Amino acid sequence: MKRLALRTGVRWKISIAIAAVGALIAVALSLVVHNAARVSMIENAREVQLERLLGAQRFYEATSMQKNAPKFGAKLNDPTIPASLRDEVRKNRRATHVAESADGAPDVWAAVPLANGDVLSLHTRFADRSATIMDDLDRALIIGSVSVVFGGCALGVLIGGQLSRRLRKAAAAAGRVAEGHTDVRVREAVGGVVRDETDELARAVDALTDALNERIEAERRVTADIAHELRTPVTGLLTAAELLPPGRPTELVRDRAQAMRTLVEDVLEVARLDSASERAELQELPLGEFVSRRIGLLDPDVTVQVVHESWVSTDPRRLERILGNLLGNAAKHGSTPVEVTVEGRVVRVRDHGPGFPEELLRDGPSRFRTGSMDRAGHGHGLGLTIAAGQARVLGARLTFRNAAPSGAAEGTGGAIAVLWLPEHAPTATGSFPMLRTADERQPQG
Repeated sequence: MKRLALRTGVRWKISIAIAAVGALIAVALSLVVHNAARVSMIENAREVQLERLLGAQRFYEATSMQKNAPKFGAKLNDPTIPASLRDEVRKNRRATHVAESADGAPDVWAAVPLANGDVLSLHTRFADRSATIMDDLDRALIIGSVSVVFGGCALGVLIGGQLSRRLRKAAAAAGRVAEGHTDVRVREAVGGVVRDETDELARAVDALTDALNERIEAERRVTADIAHELRTPVTGLLTAAELLPPGRPTELVRDRAQAMRTLVEDVLEVARLDSASERAELQELPLGEFVSRRIGLLDPDVTVQVVHESWVSTDPRRLERILGNLLGNAAKHGSTPVEVTVEGRVVRVRDHGPGFPEELLRDGPSRFRTGSMDRAGHGHGLGLTIAAGQARVLGARLTFRNAAPSGAAEGTGGAIAVLWLPEHAPTATGSFPMLRTADERQPQG
């Protein structure tokens, strides 16, 4: 079962993380500050209330307690005194009490026992000024919290943007290395003054690239040396086979010797193409006329259709080599009829066989790998590899697709190889990598 994945950038992940942490810290600090300020104001209100009540008590006791009522808002034996406050006064203690009210402003009580057993109390609401201060404080805390969140977002975008740019540069450089630009260094592409884990990743990728290049170069040299050393004995074997008396055994020896010679020449050509030392000898020529003439010499049974003629600057020898290998692949692994279409700078070669194997469509041609069994009865997998290498020398693209989707009835599809010649002459080997575009992956009607 395929798991759904939400794709997002490092910049926004860091921004969201910093903003979330900032919001949590801001909310926590706001709650702490709000509660601390509220407790402090209530304690101050208790002290003020008690001081006012003591002043009223002194004034009441200084006068005749029997003739004058308490002053300054104080009450004598108030029946509405809270029970907890009344209990404290019964213990002959001065006490204060804060009660929450329905409208949110607390009631502040203070009570003291008198010498004659009466209770003198004072009851007021929480000061309006204090409530206003708390409202202003809450407003400031909200504004501060929002500012912290937006500031964290901005900081996250700044930090994450820098990291994202470095990672994108590293990815782009690694992509160029994958396309064959072995001189590209990820560390140089990342650049920057600040050193972080991105530089470690870049150095690791560069080290991996160097190691792979050394291994590929060693394999290329070994392949070229083996093929070069085999050329002389194979040529001698072929010459000796010509001296054998006529007969079926002689024909078999000559055929195998010629196949071995062709294989050695192909391996040497692949080694030269891998070394990136090949250069095209460009000429201006009409593509449609050239393809029609060469196809007629290579295989007269192939149908050539020129939809639109175009002049191109290319190497005729290498272009002919590409066409020959594509036709040879169609003859070995496909079925007739084989059709070649020229439209502008695009050449399509189609057969009506089982189509290309999925491995080739996914990974491209590879030496000594011919694909699936229905298309791999013989051959060494060098034909398409050489064609792709020669296309890179021309600065062209060689793409592969099947005319029918996977699972279609046999004979209804076929394999299609498309050569895209460049508009301008190539300036260096492999200036246009082999890619399979979306439109080329779609079957034609």
